[in-house]
Amino acid sequence: MKEERVMENATVCFLFKENKILLALKTMKIGEGCWNGYGGEVEDGENEEEAAIRELNEETGGVVAKELEKIAMIDFHNKKSDGKRFICRVHFYLVRKWIGKVQEVAEMIKPTWFDIDSLPLDQMMPADREFLPIALKGQKVIGKAYLGPFQKKSLKEVEIEYVDSF
Repeated sequence: MKEERVMENATVCFLFKENKILLALKTMKIGEGCWNGYGGEVEDGENEEEAAIRELNEETGGVVAKELEKIAMIDFHNKKSDGKRFICRVHFYLVRKWIGKVQEVAEMIKPTWFDIDSLPLDQMMPADREFLPIALKGQKVIGKAYLGPFQKKSLKEVEIEYVDSF
């Protein structure tokens, strides 16, 4: 049986241009089989922005963010298969300026641009459909999401709070 990954602090970046975001299919780890932005765990010694820049570079095969805009901070309350729970705070960013070209890497395949009004929400992480369209339209949000084993199923509606800044 696959082991469930436990993280406490993570990031997700969305390259953004002309009212579109870039998503790729995750092939492993949290979000496997889902369209997702680029990101991962904040490592020891990093702040969230440093982790976002590093993860974006690793998962795109070389893109370097030149400007990050934080759009959401969601605390994911996760229930594992064994019943244990953990909370992972995920910081979501838009990247409007970057250098480099996106390439497929082992973890992220089929990079595809999606209009923010036509996202593949039914093929994304379960909580994304509730908070992401709001955040992509310019409203900053803080929230709590409750997910089951392997973060594949929402256990209840996402709690959303609107904020002016982080």
